[in-house]
Amino acid sequence: MKWTVEFLNGEVEGEFLVLPQDMRARFVRVAELIESYGLENVGMPHVRHLQDTLWEIRAKGKSGISRGIYVALSGRRVVILRVFVKKTQKTPQGELELAMKRMKEL
Repeated sequence: MKWTVEFLNGEVEGEFLVLPQDMRARFVRVAELIESYGLENVGMPHVRHLQDTLWEIRAKGKSGISRGIYVALSGRRVVILRVFVKKTQKTPQGELELAMKRMKEL
């Protein structure tokens, strides 16, 4: 069974669409790697564990660094809960809390 990568809802997709073009392209590339090779075969520097069931897709471009916080579900589904431009070394707690809140919608 093949992996799929999807946005939780239109709001999350909107967060993705406002990213600069180079970051969007990198983000799409990582999603394609997950779908082609399987999440279990894609590791650093593309994806990284954050806390509990939350993981992040890491995208870096000329415009900066962006992250997509996601959760892996049964049925080989990756659901992206939050997309944002990262401005600090550590992922802000508020971003993690928003992702956890959105995860409750699943």
